[in-house]
Amino acid sequence: MDKDLEAIGAHCQYTYCNQLDFLPFRCESCKHTFCLDHRTETAHKCARAGAWAAARRRAAETTTTGTSQNGKPTLATGTQCSHPRCKTYINTYPSVGIACQTCNRQYCLKHRLGEEHSCATLTPLGARPASLVKTQKQKAQGALETFRALITKTKKSSGQTSLGGRKAPATSAVVTLADIRRNAKGDVKIPADKRIYLHVEAEPATTNSKLPSGNFYYNKEWSVGRMLDEAAKGLQVQNVNNRGGGEEEKLRIYHVQGGRVLEFGEKVGAGILNGNTIVLLRGVGPAVPDLITVHA
Repeated sequence: MDKDLEAIGAHCQYTYCNQLDFLPFRCESCKHTFCLDHRTETAHKCARAGAWAAARRRAAETTTTGTSQNGKPTLATGTQCSHPRCKTYINTYPSVGIACQTCNRQYCLKHRLGEEHSCATLTPLGARPASLVKTQKQKAQGALETFRALITKTKKSSGQTSLGGRKAPATSAVVTLADIRRNAKGDVKIPADKRIYLHVEAEPATTNSKLPSGNFYYNKEWSVGRMLDEAAKGLQVQNVNNRGGGEEEKLRIYHVQGGRVLEFGEKVGAGILNGNTIVLLRGVGPAVPDLITVHA
């Protein structure tokens, strides 16, 4: 009979107790079994007191750190919906966040559509202020007007017209070309018969350049876009044309003798002659032919 009872319960393992307990308690720190009176770590003077609590604390910290490292959404990492009257937390398990590609904000599922968050009336996050864009355009247009007035005056004083007029004296053009050839810089790999020698300037109102002007030679077979890249490099002008963005940041080439902004895809030798002058402008907008009209 005693053996049957012992099979049901367990003896307390605290020294001098050894009481048979039918519902014994197991200490998770030292892994021993105790009776009701000695179940606590203090009562049985546990040799590994606090071990179980420390293990649980480490496990909790590991779980929290792992969640953060794995990027799982939690209330701590969540953000509020960008709609001014919505209090929903997004980027959490219950509610995912939807990014609006137009205004660059994140919304809950209810306000994800542009009509729901009045997207048309919002200024996209990260966009340049309209005032700065307008100022850049005004500077570019002002620079163009200055060139128009200057070249019109020069052509009228020399008696040259844009269509069928008398040509400017050839002597001055030869002298100018000789001066450009004398100190022009460029890629030495360009064959001599394919070189075109130009005077290059950076318009100061719209560009910041370390060198205001210089004489260079390029390949006649190049596109205007490639020549622009080389010209910007030669005058040390910041060139962000290949990064996308609006026209207010793009560089363009203005052909002084032709009186127009050149297209990127044009061939250099198609409309530019040796000894001509080109100007780097920023924010002038797409190329527009015949910016200058000179009347006879």
